[in-house]
Amino acid sequence: MRTTGKTKKFFTSKATFTGVFILGVTILVALFAYPLATDKTPDANTIIVELSAKPAGFSKQLLLVPKATAPAHVSSWQAFWSGTPSGYTYVPADSIDILNDTVMIRHYIDDNVSEILTYPLKETWGPGYDAGNFPFVTERTFHLGTDRYGRDIYSRLLLGARVSLAVGLISVTLSLPLGILLGALAGWYGGWTDKIIMWFVNLLWAVPTLLLVFAVTLTIGKGFWEIFIAIGLTSWIGSARLIRGQVMQLKNLDYITAARLLGYSDIRTITRHILPNIAGPILVTAAANFASAILVEAGLSFLGFGVQPPTPSWGLMIKEHYNFLVTDNPLPALIPGLAIFLLVLAFNIIGNALRDILDVKTMKK
Repeated sequence: MRTTGKTKKFFTSKATFTGVFILGVTILVALFAYPLATDKTPDANTIIVELSAKPAGFSKQLLLVPKATAPAHVSSWQAFWSGTPSGYTYVPADSIDILNDTVMIRHYIDDNVSEILTYPLKETWGPGYDAGNFPFVTERTFHLGTDRYGRDIYSRLLLGARVSLAVGLISVTLSLPLGILLGALAGWYGGWTDKIIMWFVNLLWAVPTLLLVFAVTLTIGKGFWEIFIAIGLTSWIGSARLIRGQVMQLKNLDYITAARLLGYSDIRTITRHILPNIAGPILVTAAANFASAILVEAGLSFLGFGVQPPTPSWGLMIKEHYNFLVTDNPLPALIPGLAIFLLVLAFNIIGNALRDILDVKTMKK
């Protein structure tokens, strides 16, 4: 009951609401990325080189030309989660006309640059189509513009949310149990156990995080899952130090002494009487590790050691377009940077709010 006022403040604070709102929107975007995306192909990797580096809101008419090999059929679930491979090549056009059995287009190459292309109607699309029944023309609007390869930035931005949330979740899932285990052992037993664990922690603490992740990445390889595991295996150090300090503060309190006198085992005392009482710091450090993992992944992708193309990652999007910052179209680099900023800010806000509401020292305030 003592935390009722703080709980109410948590849900009514504008800053906390903003953080929760940003995180909630990001989660929904990650889950429904393909239904929301304009480009529904896997990794939103439809390349239209003629439309490279176009500004936000750019629209163009596209002719759908069948590929020589049709893609395999995918289920509804696969389409929802992994996208639908396209069986067409997208040809941008200023105009499309059908004359007799020939489709003639003014192929868009660049602003004020075009050429005439012709396609035999029946040989290309099959019989049964004519000027009144030709569903192979569409118009696509690129809401946030296109990147240097002519891919839709909006669609890749949505899919990039998956990578950032996944790396944070996997990092916390791997690092937090390891940090809790080593921190609790060091704080509870002290002596040589504490010295050995803290020597190892301090050794790793002295190595810059990115260099440590580089070492792990070079050992297990570069890839989607490998980079997540590498970040998770190097993010437990701060958690271990924090939990060690918390356990050392609590282990000499009266209720812990009573548990020892009653003959409770060390495991039971730690798991049932100490860890529940430091849940607040654990949740706060989990939020901090989540935000830190997102930044580390973005940095690694920017340096080429993170998620590999064509998988969309916000850090990789910045790497591919940072030179756009000095042009009249900086959005390809600014938009993913802004997304990283907002998501990390949301986790920091939520972490601060959790710290305030779960801090036992200020529960009565």
